[in-house]
Amino acid sequence: MTNPFSLEGRRALVTGANTGIGQAIAVGLAAAGAEVLCAGRRASDETVAMVRDAGGRADSVLVDFADPMAGQGLFDGQGIDILINNAGIIRRNDAVEFTEEDWDAVIDVNLKALFFTTQAFAKAVLAQGGQGAVVNIASLLSFQGGVRVPSYTAAKHGVAGLTKLLANEWAAKGINVNAVAPGYIVTNNTEALRADPARSQAILDRIPAGRWGEASDIAGAAVYLCTPAARYVHGAILNVDGGWLAR
Repeated sequence: MTNPFSLEGRRALVTGANTGIGQAIAVGLAAAGAEVLCAGRRASDETVAMVRDAGGRADSVLVDFADPMAGQGLFDGQGIDILINNAGIIRRNDAVEFTEEDWDAVIDVNLKALFFTTQAFAKAVLAQGGQGAVVNIASLLSFQGGVRVPSYTAAKHGVAGLTKLLANEWAAKGINVNAVAPGYIVTNNTEALRADPARSQAILDRIPAGRWGEASDIAGAAVYLCTPAARYVHGAILNVDGGWLAR
């Protein structure tokens, strides 16, 4: 009997795979049997070593998604049939002080690059006969407003919308498009929040699970959405937030 949770024979590209959530997802995909290509503006040597040390297959490529079109050509002839859109940045400031530079930087990486990278992926998958999976990394701020992160909030709302739109267009063509919405996870992006004792405690008080999430908590959800077990899942945004949105 075929294991519906196996990714044997699949090839995945994970953006922003050098650390944090991207790293955990890359390791998780490899553990499920996929060959993983780690893409990001910084070297993913540590991630590649983790995968190989565990007996998996991984390589890396340098791609700076500050250029929204940097993903063009990444998929040509590569046989990649899984795309994890994880690369992202965040800028914090009061809305009345927020600069155009900070707005554009976040939108370019978190939304514009995500769309055009996914477009390039879909073109390649369709050219090779269909069957692929896209998992976008959304956020609690795909549903809520947050504070002092206007461009990040706008981008993550956009990621949720694009996930649904692309699912509508591509579900019948053999491409599953879904998203995972992490809660408050221990990553570089949340370092400032965790360093503020009052803010960190306020966050913990709201999370039913009573703890900050770990990057590995996101990996299982992302891997599942890439497997045959999720073949009838299209346009879903899976919250992995310790119960935050249920509260």
